[in-house]
Amino acid sequence: MDYSKLKTDFSRVFDRTDGALYFAPGRINLIGEHTDYNGGHVFPCSITLGTYAVAAKREDTLVRLISLNFEDLGIISFDLADLDYRKSDYWTNYPKGMMKYLKEAGHTIRQGMDILYWGNIPNGAGLSSSASIELLTGVILEDLFGLELAELELILTGKRVENEFIGVNSGIMDQFAIGMGQKDMAILLDCNTLEYEMVPVKLEGYTIVIMNTNKRRELADSKYNERRSECEQALAELQKALSIKSLGELDMETFEKYRHLISSETLVKRARHAVSENQRTILATKALKDEDLVTFGELINQSHMSLRDDYHVTGVELDMLAETAWKQPGVLGARMTGAGFGGCAIAIVETARVDAFIKEVGAAYLQKIGYPAAFYIANISDGAKAIKEE
Repeated sequence: MDYSKLKTDFSRVFDRTDGALYFAPGRINLIGEHTDYNGGHVFPCSITLGTYAVAAKREDTLVRLISLNFEDLGIISFDLADLDYRKSDYWTNYPKGMMKYLKEAGHTIRQGMDILYWGNIPNGAGLSSSASIELLTGVILEDLFGLELAELELILTGKRVENEFIGVNSGIMDQFAIGMGQKDMAILLDCNTLEYEMVPVKLEGYTIVIMNTNKRRELADSKYNERRSECEQALAELQKALSIKSLGELDMETFEKYRHLISSETLVKRARHAVSENQRTILATKALKDEDLVTFGELINQSHMSLRDDYHVTGVELDMLAETAWKQPGVLGARMTGAGFGGCAIAIVETARVDAFIKEVGAAYLQKIGYPAAFYIANISDGAKAIKEE
C-alpha cells in the first residue's frame, strides 16, 4: 500500500501535512450466515481489503471529511455541536454517528478534525464497508484524543450507529470481526453471549478467492428484515413448548421433534436454516482445528445450499458463482458470504489453480449473467488500528 499518495492527497485537500494514518479491514464470513440475529455462531475474519484514513485534529470544533471514493461530493463539514443524522451528509453519517455516541458516553472530544478516507472494498459488495468506516473512525478518535476505549465498547458503538443512527437492523458480526480481527485467524463468535475464540486458519496450499457478482445489494435490507421477522415468528411458535430465547439454542434433533409447531412450510425452512447453519459453523470450526480441510469445504458447500433452498437469499448470480466453483478442479468449497441478493461469494481454491479457476468461473458467469464478475485474493488481516510508519 502506497501511503505517500494518501498523505499527498490529504495535504492537497486540507492544505496541511500533519495527518496520521489509520486502517480498518473489511470482513468475510467463512461460515455461519444469517445466524447472528438468531443467537447462533458466526465464523468471520478480517481481510486485507479495507478502508484507510489520514486524520489530524483542528483548533476549532469544525469536522471536515472527504472520501476519495466519493470525491465528487467534495468536503462534507459539520460542527461537533451538531451531530444529528442528515440524509444530505451521505456517507459521513457513519463517522458522525461514532462521534455522537462516543461523546454521549462521556468521552472527551472537544476539537474538530480533518479526515480523508479511501477504501478498496468494492462498493455494495457486502464485505462490510460501513462497519469498516465505523471502526476506523473509532480508532482515529481513540488515538487523536487519547480516549480509553475497551475494544468491545468500540464494537458496540459501531453496531449502535448501524442500528439506531443509520437504521439498519443488523447483528454484531461485522463490527466484531473488524474490531477483533487478527492476521491468519478467524473468530468463532457466539452472538448470544459474545464469547469468542480465535481459531488459526491454516489453508496450506489453498487460497481464499472472493468472487464479486457486481450486482448491487439493493434488495438486501428489505429482505434481510423480512427474514429476520420470519425467524422471530418461528421462534415464538416454538416457544409455546420450548423454553428457549433463540433458535441458536436448538440442535437439529430437537428442531425436527418440534417443527410441527411452526405454522407454515416457509417458516419451517427459515428456522431450519438458522438451526442447521449454527450446527455447521461449530462443526466447521472443529474441522479447521483438526486440519480436516475436506470436511471444512463440504460444510461450506452445505451452507450455500441451505441459504439457497431454505433461506432463499442467494439469487441467480450468487448461485452461478458457487455452483460453477464446485465443478472446478482443486476447489474445497464455495458459498455466498454476507447478506445475499448480490454481493460476494467465496471459494477455497488450490493456490496453484487460482488463475485457471478465475478464468473458468469468470467466463461461465459472463456468458450466463451478461456482465463480468470481479475476483480478489483475500488474505486474513489484523483488525482496525493506527498505522505506525517505519
